[in-house]
Amino acid sequence: MTDETWIPLAHRVPDLGSLELLLAVARDGSLSGAARRLGITQPAASSRIRAMETRLGVALVDRSPRGSTLTAQGVLVTDWARRVVEAAEAFDAGAQALRGQRDSRLRVAASMTIAEYLLPGWLIALRGQRPDTAVSLHAGNSAVVAERVLAHEADLGFVEGLTVPDGLDSAVIAQDRLVVAVAPGHPWAGRSRGVEAAELASTPLILRERGSGTRQVLDAALAASGGLAAPLLELASTTAVKAAALSGAGPCVLSELAVVDELAARRLVEVPVGGAGLGRELRAVWPTGARPGGPARDLLSLTRRRTSSPAGV
Repeated sequence: MTDETWIPLAHRVPDLGSLELLLAVARDGSLSGAARRLGITQPAASSRIRAMETRLGVALVDRSPRGSTLTAQGVLVTDWARRVVEAAEAFDAGAQALRGQRDSRLRVAASMTIAEYLLPGWLIALRGQRPDTAVSLHAGNSAVVAERVLAHEADLGFVEGLTVPDGLDSAVIAQDRLVVAVAPGHPWAGRSRGVEAAELASTPLILRERGSGTRQVLDAALAASGGLAAPLLELASTTAVKAAALSGAGPCVLSELAVVDELAARRLVEVPVGGAGLGRELRAVWPTGARPGGPARDLLSLTRRRTSSPAGV
């Protein structure tokens, strides 16, 4: 058969449903009984048998008032059909095993802020839907999260940065904003007008490390004001940054999610900032072209239904 006359196998071989019907006819000796077994009408069953006979070019079933019997060709085709259906059943069993393996675990990587302040609620809700799924969580900055997802070491990632690296698809799950906060005794705490971007940029701050989404957003927001001064402290966790600010060491810049309780209790004071946009989007990320499935899909769905923050997301 030349390339010009080649016809796809799916156009030459009866579909799986028709082969199952033929096997049911052989088993029951009745077209109507086979139709009932498969949950279809007798006219539909007759139509399928005729279509299969037309496709193969041979008669498969002799119909009579006493029932339906296979022709000699039908017996031979039925034997082949049985092998095809058995292979399809093995295929289906293997696919179910793969789905079970996929659904038995979920590897999540998340930036520090999302891991500390949003993921716990999402994972509790996921546990209610999938009690048998074992979840592992790796918390790190946004750059590390992206690396783990790209390396297929995580099924789903959550990042805070301004951009999504090549090789990843994403969905916005929440809006957030950065807050400049100081201890009540700091000179900025009494400023009704806060600080301008230029003053913030020139002041040594308590900051997250480079590669964190918080640092990326702040760097971009203050680039037009000369960029950030050398940090007063550069710390690798949100909790450490907050603790340093609470001690009175200096101003910090963190997600509003991280300081909402401290601001409400006046343990920290928010300092308004003029001339700099400190809003950002929180995103879920996964490898390009590999839309999340199973528990990763369910977790992604939960983030969109349950995310809430002081910013009203």
